[in-house]
Amino acid sequence: MSIWNYVVTAHKPTNVTHSCVGNFTGPQELNLIIAVSHLFGHAKSPLACGLATWYRKDIPVGLCWVVDDAMRFMTGYVGRANIRENRHARAFPPHGETQDLLFVATERYKFCVLQWDAEAAEVITRAMGDVSDRIGRPTDNGQIGIIDPDCRLIGLHLYDGLFKVIPFDNKGQLKEAFNIRLEELQVLDIKFLYGCPRPTIVVLYQDNKDARHVKTYEVTLKDKDFVEGPWSQNNLDNGADLLIPVPPPLCSITRAYGRVDADGSRYLLGDHNGLLHLLVITHEREKVTGLKIELLGETSVASSISYLDNAVFFVGSSYGDSQLIKLNLHPDAKGSYVEVLERYVNLGPIVDFCVVDLERQGQGQVVTCSGAYKDGSLRIVRNGIGINEQASVELQGIKGMWSLRSASDDPYDTFLVVSFISETRILAMNLEDELEETEIEGFYSNVQTLFCHDAIYDQLVQVLLATGGGHLVYLEIGDGVLTEVKNAQLEYDISCLDINPIGDDPNYSQLAAVGMWTDISVRIFSLPDLNLITKEHLGGEIIPRSVLLCSFEGISYLLCALGDGHLLNFVLNTSNGELTDRKKVSLGTQPIALRTFSSKNATHVFAASDRPTVIYSSNKKLLYSNVNLKEVSYMCPFNSAAFPDSLAIAKEGELTIGTIDDIQKLHIRSIPLGEHARRICHQEQTRTFAISSLKYNQSSVEDSEMHFIRLLDDQTFEFISTYPLDQFESGCSILSCSFSDDSNVYYCVGTAYVMPEENEPTKGRILVFAVEDGKLQLIAEKETKGAVYSLNAFNGKLLAAINQKIQLYKMMMALHEEGAIEERARDYNANWMSAVEILDDDIYLGAENNFNLFTVRKNSEGATDEERGRLEVVGEYHLGEFVNRFRHGSLVMRLPDSDVGQIPTVIFGTVNGVIGVIASLPHEQYAFLEMLQTNLRKIIKGVGGLSHEQWRSFYNEKKTVDAKNFLDGDLIESFLDLSRNRMEEISKAMNVPVDELMKRVEELTRLH
Repeated sequence: MSIWNYVVTAHKPTNVTHSCVGNFTGPQELNLIIAVSHLFGHAKSPLACGLATWYRKDIPVGLCWVVDDAMRFMTGYVGRANIRENRHARAFPPHGETQDLLFVATERYKFCVLQWDAEAAEVITRAMGDVSDRIGRPTDNGQIGIIDPDCRLIGLHLYDGLFKVIPFDNKGQLKEAFNIRLEELQVLDIKFLYGCPRPTIVVLYQDNKDARHVKTYEVTLKDKDFVEGPWSQNNLDNGADLLIPVPPPLCSITRAYGRVDADGSRYLLGDHNGLLHLLVITHEREKVTGLKIELLGETSVASSISYLDNAVFFVGSSYGDSQLIKLNLHPDAKGSYVEVLERYVNLGPIVDFCVVDLERQGQGQVVTCSGAYKDGSLRIVRNGIGINEQASVELQGIKGMWSLRSASDDPYDTFLVVSFISETRILAMNLEDELEETEIEGFYSNVQTLFCHDAIYDQLVQVLLATGGGHLVYLEIGDGVLTEVKNAQLEYDISCLDINPIGDDPNYSQLAAVGMWTDISVRIFSLPDLNLITKEHLGGEIIPRSVLLCSFEGISYLLCALGDGHLLNFVLNTSNGELTDRKKVSLGTQPIALRTFSSKNATHVFAASDRPTVIYSSNKKLLYSNVNLKEVSYMCPFNSAAFPDSLAIAKEGELTIGTIDDIQKLHIRSIPLGEHARRICHQEQTRTFAISSLKYNQSSVEDSEMHFIRLLDDQTFEFISTYPLDQFESGCSILSCSFSDDSNVYYCVGTAYVMPEENEPTKGRILVFAVEDGKLQLIAEKETKGAVYSLNAFNGKLLAAINQKIQLYKMMMALHEEGAIEERARDYNANWMSAVEILDDDIYLGAENNFNLFTVRKNSEGATDEERGRLEVVGEYHLGEFVNRFRHGSLVMRLPDSDVGQIPTVIFGTVNGVIGVIASLPHEQYAFLEMLQTNLRKIIKGVGGLSHEQWRSFYNEKKTVDAKNFLDGDLIESFLDLSRNRMEEISKAMNVPVDELMKRVEELTRLH
């Protein structure tokens, strides 16, 4: 691997930290705005998919992720908005305006005010600025941003002892900011009070004796100072950490998460156990008389609760899946008032993961330890689309398949026609929903069928022979009549053809696509006159084997599949037959057969080959997703009453009917555990996973923890064996390995005894397990003088990191210490490391707690011991994510003929649910992409005026330096989403053709 690295996101962050509701896209549109780590996403994001629009009276209510495509680069630009209770992302209506603006502040002390432009359908920047100070200690409890309910000012608490004020003028414009000295240093929360003649804040703080108090201040904009507020409250409950201001007429303060009523009389509370309570403030007129709490039911562990309308709430979660819930008037059989309408997958926090090939297809899958508390789970993440088998039958030698209906207006397919080399069989569903052989009157069954299809006038057409010698014939179907309309003699033999209708008339096509032998071309003929209107030479020596006319998202395409597994696609002008935007991708190594099918009212294309692929369109861009099957010979849609929306698939010696997964790039399967999985390891030989997990027990008076080592079957993911750890003992590391002179494989587990009175554990264990008859058997154990934070196999021995020491063990009936490890080199920069990985013998990758990545290189050729003992920093990059684990591996199948198949990759997982890929590039490719990235920065401007270059710069408390030897793959791959004009602008600046740029970037997308 090299020092030149390409960082790209395979799965965007899904950890919802906070949410708010406002009229952002229009005064009559109610929007839910969600903060997901450093991303403010749009409804096309994975979390938002499937959230429907409903209505409150005349006001449409739906999910708007703050940004549309124009604002995608907030992923890279906004940075980590460590939002606490909507404090950094807040919708507010300025003076004299009916549409809300959005205020966003970042951890690097930048802010912007955003507005939705309905005419342009994009987000625009109303204001932006820098609120950093040269002096001041950054607050330990996180930055806080609040907006006065009457829109008189914005307040920010960024540094201990300072409260920054950004006033509004009478026209709603921001004025110059200033600081006010704040006596309270350990601030836990700040909010504005409602209904005050002057802007008034309430401060929840902790004194130096750890007691918690509340104090109020009035902000005098004229004097730029505080005046003591109307009231204060001392000695609050020690657990108080959140304030929610109650609007008039009650105007009091309570702890809450989501307000139900505009008058502030009811709130929803979510606790760390995922229980949802309703808090009711009882009052007489304007006087509060008491509080009542009622248990409503259970949700994911909530990090935010936003009330939409009609008793519908959004529950955002950092520890489990986010949910759209409805509160019912009457409880269900379990006594719960909560009904989950939708669930939005959240992989965060990814504490650990492993890369495995469970289906043994040469494609890696990521199995993550996700979530926490009761929402802990395993998630199986795979690239590609799965087929859920409904029925199968052994059939050898299939040469083609087609589905037919009994009548043109029949909503379902009735027959499945299967062609063999010397016969044709017709299958149909019987009353028991089983496939059985049948007959169709007039259908030839004793010969091979080349093609058949439903036709108008409730007819079927069956093709039994084809012409040769370049003879092309056009026939039209009438009522009981087949008429030859036109024929043409071509100079070469025809290899494939298609007349799939893509115009307004579904029964007639205006164009025919023909693939040719000899000159290796594809031709477009007009119908019915068979005039040649376009001829496109494909190049090379491989003939086209399948052509298809199709339409995605209103754009017509010609797809042309070659005999070597390559696919060419062209944009087709249906009025003149012109072919443009030629692109070529590799889908496999064998000939491809193309067929259209529908899924969820959208048209897709199935490419059957040794690497079956579904071709679909998103944002008017063709995408390719692997189908998780081995070689597929033929496919046809089979939408029968018994198997709706199914596909019939011919594999080696087998016919399968199954439904297809949602058409998307990544698929996630959830295995709920009800406990927190913290470490995971796979053992290929025993086909098992071992996990270290933590279960919280809330049944006792005090919450308690129980730790386990659990064994799971790697196909069913069921617990098959459990080893309980001792009281206070926690699993820290887990490894599958073998030892010298021993062919058996073992699970090795490192633990720590976490005692309440100890700052760092002084005792731990190394446990060695064998899997015998599906059970964990303890083979050996060794007590250690500290926590076993990490384990690794090393030359047939076991390497353990125990507190600050590295210890080597060998296995001889029991574990024995073998000796110390000698330090050869170190990085002398002080970093709080969260994950490390070896890229090669000399280059190492690290992630630290300021959300940065860096690489260091061992100076093996140094002249002195000091030079050889120092690791040189050769790469630095701000990722904006807290990385918990690196693993070597790939999410995609590595095809040997693909350029990216030779690029080594490392996968990483983060607290916010991101799965990313780091690819090490050759220097020539890196230099080319760096030039592309530089030009993209000039063309694409970040929302809010935020600088991409500054966002990606390495940043911690000690230094800020430009990113070095890392490229932002998310920015580079956004090139494919640009308009043609912008692409050409970049092409001109780089002096590289647009097609070449697109080809090279599209190859990179196949890394993930």
